Amino acid sequence: MNETVIRVESAAPYDVVVGSGLATRLQGLLGDSVQRVAFLYAAELAEQAEPVVQELLEHYDVLGLGLPSGEAQKTVAVAADCWEALGERGFTRSDAVVTFGGGATTDLGGWVAAGWLRGVRVVHIPTTVLAMVDAAVGGKTGVNTGAGKNLVGAFHEPAGVLCDLALLATLPEADLVAGLGEVVKCGFIADPEILRLVEAAHIAGDKITADSPVLAELIERAIRVKAEVVAADLKETGGADGHPGRETLNYGHTLAHALEKHSGYSIRHGDAVAVGCVFAAELARLAGVLSDDIAARHAPTFAKVGLPTTVEELGVEAGFDDLIGAMRVDKKARGSVLRFLVLHDLAVPRILTGPSEEQLREAYAVVGG
Repeated sequence: MNETVIRVESAAPYDVVVGSGLATRLQGLLGDSVQRVAFLYAAELAEQAEPVVQELLEHYDVLGLGLPSGEAQKTVAVAADCWEALGERGFTRSDAVVTFGGGATTDLGGWVAAGWLRGVRVVHIPTTVLAMVDAAVGGKTGVNTGAGKNLVGAFHEPAGVLCDLALLATLPEADLVAGLGEVVKCGFIADPEILRLVEAAHIAGDKITADSPVLAELIERAIRVKAEVVAADLKETGGADGHPGRETLNYGHTLAHALEKHSGYSIRHGDAVAVGCVFAAELARLAGVLSDDIAARHAPTFAKVGLPTTVEELGVEAGFDDLIGAMRVDKKARGSVLRFLVLHDLAVPRILTGPSEEQLREAYAVVGG
């Protein structure tokens, strides 16, 4: 397939390349000064990573660092082990990190690169839909703590991102579907054409799979949404004219992160985001800022791609009182005041500050019973 290059025009501009068989692009992104590359990869993806490893070995001294599966790798201890390995191999500021894996690998690897010598070059090769449209783009890195998800980290933009769609062929269906949670979210917050494409595919009876032509367009559109948002507001300082800036990307995430923490990070992020967006839409409707029609459009649209829309479907047993504490630790909160990213219309995101407990409980009843 043809390559699509999406430029992220931030303070340190970089390209996100979408296509197939992209390993040969690595040297151009890493640059001529790099001698050593730390290749951080999800250990279960060693076979899929082999073409990338061979490409790197032709040009660099490569340190391979296999990581635990999923969110288990996003800990201070795993990051510290990586830094110790970099130190033992004499990595300098002109050397680099390459990540290969899902969103957890991208988050952890990005933080390792951000922390080593206060920042070295990093290139991400995301292997899931979720990582392609979310974690790999935008420069957010971090790990989890006992208090919550992604509470420790740094902003560290990559030198480039290679979204090789061929890697999705072996992605389990449940993981592909979960990644579409972030894609549909982008449709609501910024690009309603995404919603039209999803609905059209559903009407036609076309299941969105790794080889669906529409999947490439959905991924590209979601990446463009994120690229435009982060270019305008990298560090979540806010946008102009009431636009929440980068906080827009956290639509549905306040409840989603609370559900993930409550489950011990056993549920998929995109699944939790879908439920969180349905909750946020209902909260906005109850607050009188979102129409009934658009609020009601949320659950069916997420369901059309196979995503859960209730806590029960997630397989999590959690009442409102089980989650409110975690929501208060959300990064959008200010002191004891809860703040939620909501919509006033399609593609019109705003912040809702201090909703009443009655509104919160009533909105939760829609997704949590």
